[in-house]
Amino acid sequence: METTELIKKVRKIEIKTRGLSSQIFSGEYHSAFKGSGMAFSEVREYVPGDPIRAIDWNVTARFNKPYVKIFEEERELTVMLLVDVSGSREFGTKKQLKEDLITEICAVLAFSAIQNNDKVGIIFFSDKIEKFIPPKKGRSHILRIIRELLDFRPENKKTNLEEGLRYFTNVIKKRSTAFILSDFIDTGFEDALKIANKKHDIVALRIYDQREQEIPEIGMIQFKDAETGEMRWINTSSKKVQKSFRATALQHEAKLKDIFTKSGVDYTRIATHESYIKPLMTLFKKRESRR
Repeated sequence: METTELIKKVRKIEIKTRGLSSQIFSGEYHSAFKGSGMAFSEVREYVPGDPIRAIDWNVTARFNKPYVKIFEEERELTVMLLVDVSGSREFGTKKQLKEDLITEICAVLAFSAIQNNDKVGIIFFSDKIEKFIPPKKGRSHILRIIRELLDFRPENKKTNLEEGLRYFTNVIKKRSTAFILSDFIDTGFEDALKIANKKHDIVALRIYDQREQEIPEIGMIQFKDAETGEMRWINTSSKKVQKSFRATALQHEAKLKDIFTKSGVDYTRIATHESYIKPLMTLFKKRESRR
C-alpha cells in the first residue's frame, strides 16, 4: 500500500475508533477489565478493627506502635491482541472483509486500553508466528499497530491457533488480558487455550461471515479454500447441499461454544455485515456483572 494512502487509512480508522473508545467503550472497558492484583500503597497507624495480618511488623517495631499496610488494586493492565492473519481473513461477502473488521476492533480495543493507561501489544499468527510487537503505551504505538494491521501481508496462508497460543504463553510473562481475533476454523487448540487461560485472561472474538453459515441459491459455483488453495465445484441450488452446509456450520459453532465454556474463556461472535458495538458492549457488561 502506498505510504500516503496508508497514512490516510490509519487516520480515518483512528478518528472513528478513538471516538468510539472515548464515547462508548472506555467506561465499560474500565469496569470489565480490572488490574491483575493488589499493589502496596502506603502504611498508616493501626485502628481497632484492622485485620492483624495487615500489620507491618518492621514499621511497628521502628515506631513502637502498630502500623498496617494499605493496598490498592493494580489498575495497569497488559493487553495483548492475538490476530489470525491466515488466508480465510480475506473472506467477506456483505459489508466488509474479515480483515477490515478485525482492524477496526483491534483499534477500538487498543484506544480503550491506552485511555485506561494500559500497555498494548500484538501477535500476528498464521500457522507460524508472523510478527510480534511487544506491549507499550502511547498513541504513536497504537498508530504503529494500526499501520501493521492495514499493511501486513503474512508469509503463510494456513492457521495454527495452538502455535499462536503457545508462543503467547511463553513470550508474555506477566498476567495479561488477551483478545484472540480469529474465525476459529482451526482444530486441536483446546489444550493450548486452557493453559493460556490459566496464566492469562483470554477473550475470544470469533469473526465470521454470513456466507460461512449458509449459501445462496446461485447454481453451480467454484469455491476456493483460502487457506489450502483447493478448488471445487458446488451446486448451491441443491437442498441437500444447503442443508449439509448449514448443519456443518451449526455443528462447528456448537463445538466452539463448548470449547470456550470448558476452557473458562469469555467469547462473542461478530459478523462482517453487522456492527461490532453491540456484541462488544454485551461482552463487557457480562464481565462487569460477574465482578
